Amino acid sequence: MPLPKIATPVYELELPSTGDKIQYRPFLVKEEKVLVIALESEDTKQITTAIKNVIKNCIQTKGIKVENLPTFDIEFLFLNIRGKSVGEEIEVNITCPDDGETQVKHMINLDDIHVQKNDEHTNQIKIDKNIMMEMKYPSLDQFIKNNFDFDDGNAMDQSFELIGTCIDKIYTEDEVWATEDCSKKEITEFLEQMNSSQFKEIEKFFETMPKLSHTIKVKNPNTKVVSDVVVEGLAGFFA
Repeated sequence: MPLPKIATPVYELELPSTGDKIQYRPFLVKEEKVLVIALESEDTKQITTAIKNVIKNCIQTKGIKVENLPTFDIEFLFLNIRGKSVGEEIEVNITCPDDGETQVKHMINLDDIHVQKNDEHTNQIKIDKNIMMEMKYPSLDQFIKNNFDFDDGNAMDQSFELIGTCIDKIYTEDEVWATEDCSKKEITEFLEQMNSSQFKEIEKFFETMPKLSHTIKVKNPNTKVVSDVVVEGLAGFFA
């Protein structure tokens, strides 16, 4: 006689980007083992593959393409999957800002963590009176690189690479250029033509982009100073 099947609960949440409801399940022990091994390896490719597979396996709603989800959707979804899998609270290590060195542990309830949106955020960027750019959010692979890449490579090159992958199209009143039809060199040369104020508009897109964020109060046990600390991004909640 075969052993009984263990029922797996299914949960529902709204994607922050669209408000669409999707169903998901917790990750299983075999998936957790793969994820832990990947995170401990500090290998970006291995982490990317593990997180991608876990999210794909856990999403129960048909037609959801993980690769196309904005990074903040991925962060929110993965955090909730993790919460339903190993507990509704996360313990994080916080460095007290008043002295910059004392670390304290703090418990955060996952229900208190939300994607924060900025009213000033827009994906339409005006370069000059003729040229506009339409941005898209970083891909899953770029999300992993930003959150878990332990390589201290050239920051400027990484910045240009990130921006280049997030330009969806460039257009004027008469023409439209889809960046998928442009080479990496062409996009880099286009960016290098910009002046500082034009480039700051691109930076503003990333600075105001919706993000997983939570503010907590932390008391330094040595100085007794209480400070507000903002924890952002998935890596922040794994600190």
